[in-house]
Amino acid sequence: MSCEPRFVSARLILPALLVVAASAGLGAMMVGSVSMSPGDVLHRLVDAVRGEVPNDPGSRILLTTRLPRVIMALAVGASMGMAGLAAQTLFRNPLASPYVVGVSNGAAVGAVVGMLLVGKVIGFSAVPAFSIATGLLVAGMVFMLARRGRHFGASLLLAGIAISAFCSALTAGALYLAGERLQSLVFWLMGGLWQATWRDALMMMPLCAACLVVLTLLAPAMNAALLGERSARDVGVNIRRLQYALLAVVAVTTSVAVSLTGVIGFVGLIVPHLLRLVIGADHRGLVPASALGGAILLVVADTLARTLASPAEIPVGILTALVGTPIFLWLLQRRGFGRQA
Repeated sequence: MSCEPRFVSARLILPALLVVAASAGLGAMMVGSVSMSPGDVLHRLVDAVRGEVPNDPGSRILLTTRLPRVIMALAVGASMGMAGLAAQTLFRNPLASPYVVGVSNGAAVGAVVGMLLVGKVIGFSAVPAFSIATGLLVAGMVFMLARRGRHFGASLLLAGIAISAFCSALTAGALYLAGERLQSLVFWLMGGLWQATWRDALMMMPLCAACLVVLTLLAPAMNAALLGERSARDVGVNIRRLQYALLAVVAVTTSVAVSLTGVIGFVGLIVPHLLRLVIGADHRGLVPASALGGAILLVVADTLARTLASPAEIPVGILTALVGTPIFLWLLQRRGFGRQA
């Protein structure tokens, strides 16, 4: 069956998702300890673009705290959504996610170790580098183990699960030795954007854009991969090269996101799968839709995280897990608990 009719529907849905994402971002900048109207937010943003930033508390809160946090949530959510889509195509399983490869737990190990060394051996700015390095190291280990197997996808899955469990044990051991830093480390591992800065936002935005460009270029090959390896080869798609590219996207994107926000689950799992049910399996529409859907989900979750229990803040990872778990169980039930599509 051709996926072109579904792609026409995607052309209608993408503008709607874009409007929802913009509205969610605007709403996130309006709420907080200092409430602002939509006009106030837009007026201050226009003034900032013109270089006429008033030195009042509202403008400082908006431009130094809320705006980078919203941009960070949009970029991280979009990146997670696209990484989830890449993982699902890589495993040819719509219930796969970036965390299956073990990259997130690997990145978490590096971040925890880096935080424990802050003030003793390294500075705090080196923590993301530790996280990214260990995340990529885990991805490389999984890749080296999987390439020896007869079936790359299945071997990748099994190696990822095993190494992910090993990394979880290392993280638990590091937390055991954390002492007085235990509370802050556990809070970070739950995931959140309370420490988002312009530096973090400027790191995630180019990565998000690069991920979007790469997956858009790979979309035709990803469509062919859905037909099976033999059919994909018949139309000129190098499946192994595609798998390497998708694994690189998942590894780099997930490692950087975890290094900056902690472990935020279910975004990359739920968003691409739900959108696939709506617009079909054509990756030409799924790639931008997954980016917008992930951005919307994380912005809304982050806004709720900092407002539901104000002045306290709920880790975003808790909210995404509370919402994502029932949806995941529903998807499993709908698919007959793992029955292949």
